Amino acid sequence: MKYISASQILPEYLLHELQKYVHGSIVYVPSPEGSRKKWGEVSGQREYFQKRNLEIKQLFRMGHSIDQLMCSYCLSEDSIRKIVYKKDK
Repeated sequence: MKYISASQILPEYLLHELQKYVHGSIVYVPSPEGSRKKWGEVSGQREYFQKRNLEIKQLFRMGHSIDQLMCSYCLSEDSIRKIVYKKDK
């Protein structure tokens, strides 16, 4: 999120209207609801974790134990169990 001066982007009449409600403060303007991205979509983390979790499920189905997966992926037993027992959509 970057800081932009309202006087640089808003028309004069809109700036004066905004100053009736708030002046000398920082105002956050959120993105429109339809244009918001889900967590991790911009950075690629969502895709990374989906791929990792799929690998863990496949290894578990091939016979790897939960203890082996814990050591391989540095995750807790609870985390591994949540991943391998989660129902696919």
